[in-house]
Amino acid sequence: MLPLAAGVYLVSQVLRAARRPDLPTYRDQDASGVFGDPALPTVRIVALGDSSVTAPGVEDLDDVWIRGLARSITDRYRVELISLAVGGARARDVIDGQLLEAVRLRPTVATVNVGSNDALRGVRLSAYERRLDTIVDRLTATGAGVMVWGVGDLGSIPRFPRSLQRLAASRSRAFDAAARTVALRYPGAVKIHAWGSDSSVRFYEEPDLWAGDLFHASDVGHRMLAEAAQSTFEAALAIGLGK
Repeated sequence: MLPLAAGVYLVSQVLRAARRPDLPTYRDQDASGVFGDPALPTVRIVALGDSSVTAPGVEDLDDVWIRGLARSITDRYRVELISLAVGGARARDVIDGQLLEAVRLRPTVATVNVGSNDALRGVRLSAYERRLDTIVDRLTATGAGVMVWGVGDLGSIPRFPRSLQRLAASRSRAFDAAARTVALRYPGAVKIHAWGSDSSVRFYEEPDLWAGDLFHASDVGHRMLAEAAQSTFEAALAIGLGK
């Protein structure tokens, strides 16, 4: 848990970085769609979470990582992709505004991308873990394979001043560890391991992975994220199909 002073500093600096008038602002987008041959067996993917799913700044929706994963299995399945994600969502927001509908939809695979906003807005780590547990518990109870993304290295965000990057990295690492702890509690859940991977390092080194607002991933960044998530997605799909 962050000391109070560090938490106040984190939130104030994040808000300051968010108000830069020299950078563009992008809207949420809906990655939902239906893909593949209608004659094939149907797989339903339901995506919950934040702007990592709504993809502000991505020009071609087919580049959004969740669409990339959906399209990767259209040789075997007809895919219904339903995004419930809302930019800026925290775990509490997912519970209040997305979870009930996700359960009602009875997905084959549910993807959970939440935690970055919790980490950046001073939410207690214990509260995040408890809320994420509620989300994963209810989704796995439907029989879905649940893919938990966790929290990537927020210290790589170029919009943040250098003074904030180290704190953001430390905070996000702790939240990602909490997400891993939650996923390990459930046989129906799998987690992407992004920390220390090639993709994690590249977000520090390659400017073209970022959209023009220097906060969200670009088309190129999303395509790379899809590649990083592919094997974990296939594991979640196998769980959801009972294989």
